Amino acid sequence: MQDIFEADSIRKSFGDKQVLTDIFLRCQTGDIIGLLGRNGSGKSTLLKILFGTLYTEHKHITINGGLVSQPFKKTGIISFLPQDNFLPGNLTVKKTVNLFDHQIDQDQFFDDQVLSKVTDVKIRDLSGGESRYLEVRLILSQKSKFIFLDEPFNAISPIHIELIKEMIRSHSNSKGIVLTDHDYRNVLDVANKYMVLYDGGIKLLKSKDDFIYWGYIPDK
Repeated sequence: MQDIFEADSIRKSFGDKQVLTDIFLRCQTGDIIGLLGRNGSGKSTLLKILFGTLYTEHKHITINGGLVSQPFKKTGIISFLPQDNFLPGNLTVKKTVNLFDHQIDQDQFFDDQVLSKVTDVKIRDLSGGESRYLEVRLILSQKSKFIFLDEPFNAISPIHIELIKEMIRSHSNSKGIVLTDHDYRNVLDVANKYMVLYDGGIKLLKSKDDFIYWGYIPDK
């Protein structure tokens, strides 16, 4: 059975600036939706609203047809990777994982070519890429039906980027995923559906001509 997340009529302004206008987004199990758009187009704002941690008076969110006002308060529904790092720097990787989710199978979690080498290292001593990799793996390991990833490839080395892409693809079999990244090429490579935020609105990119029009692939 597929799970379906729908958000409709989302509007958000900051002062006199209208950032989002009547946004509609639908995500279901198996989707990897790449959310494209220029810096400042509202990608992070939209993900925070969908998760429920950024308030707006104008939104209509349903999960499997049931109305949900604050998805983040419902266990097992949505997990969200924010743009900024969020793990405590004074704990080791192993203790952080246990604190984040004590039900995680640690043997399986650390059966990983990156994390197996840093289990006893404190978070503050990890490289930026290692820290982000850990955060992404933690979020994807949750049993949530939907995963929202804001800049999952930030500060990641090319080798780790490919590992994260594989993680995202493998988890999409049982989850619906929405992601953004400042490098649109990563989004194009891993996603199977694409939407672009522009001038407060959102558009589904369906054809090669759409990608050419928005400048994501060259017109040859």
